[in-house]
Amino acid sequence: MTVGAGGGADMSTQQARSALGRYGEGLAARRLTEAGLTVLERNWRCGRTGEIDIVARDGDVLVICEVKTRRAGPFQHPADAVTPAKAQRLRGLAQRWTQEHGGAPPGGVRIDLVTVLLPRRGAPVAEHLRGVA
Repeated sequence: MTVGAGGGADMSTQQARSALGRYGEGLAARRLTEAGLTVLERNWRCGRTGEIDIVARDGDVLVICEVKTRRAGPFQHPADAVTPAKAQRLRGLAQRWTQEHGGAPPGGVRIDLVTVLLPRRGAPVAEHLRGVA
């Protein structure tokens, strides 16, 4: 990563990462919809606490979905990016979302992950992992 005079990542690197993330989130939302879930909200922000990529409903279960998109290569699998600290943060965000939206539904809350791998050639591969945290 290139670091500019301001100490942050180079703008083109940030823009590319942001575009990659948006693309992966779009694929993830379609994948969830195809699996029968209803997407309720995307990119819900909670002050400095963080962001929920996708909030969805799976029957009477509220689904908080993290999306991890990576280009194929010799790097870690996208699922490896959900560390115990990240899982704890997602649980806290889920609690905040339910507090602000009238409480948890009868089926409770589940935290899922959609991984999106972009190969050098061919179609992207999206995998929906249920109940990861």
